[in-house]
Amino acid sequence: MKKTTFSIAMSLAAFALSANLKAQDTNADNHTITISVPEVALVDIEPAATKNITLGFTAPTEAGNPVIPNTSNTTLWLNYSSIKSVADPTRNVSVSVNAIIPGIDIQVTAAAATGSGGGTLGTPVAQLTLSATDQTIISGIGSAYTGNGANNGHNLTYALAAGSGPGGVAVYADLQAAATTVATVTYTISDN
Repeated sequence: MKKTTFSIAMSLAAFALSANLKAQDTNADNHTITISVPEVALVDIEPAATKNITLGFTAPTEAGNPVIPNTSNTTLWLNYSSIKSVADPTRNVSVSVNAIIPGIDIQVTAAAATGSGGGTLGTPVAQLTLSATDQTIISGIGSAYTGNGANNGHNLTYALAAGSGPGGVAVYADLQAAATTVATVTYTISDN
């Protein structure tokens, strides 16, 4: 009987010990999740397949009149994606042109953002006359996306003006006949 009592006592001790170990859990527990968000700064012009445009002038039919710029072009859209950094809370999009064409002002206007985007979208500035120096066309971009493709983002309106027009910098006297002259317009998204 001593052996049985000893076995029962050991079993009870083991049970009590295991019950005591379980009692150390509480009614709440936690763990950590590590989250990584990349910094993003992307910009493009849409529609990508037809983003090269042609602008020009019409010759006058009456002596004494100037050349007249053709209709402005509104087929292009500026799209961007941005996740801001802690150090730089906003971004801008700037625009420049690689070649100044004598006697011609190339003007661009960005409309307010429309489409399927979200976040802190930027604010466009007034019409710009393009130059080789970067000029801010969209300011105050935070963490945002415009949506991709045509009809998303900022619609761009391009127009030409012969020199000496309102707000222009070119001089009409510098105009030269040319079958085609190509200028590359560059948009850059950057921190303030």
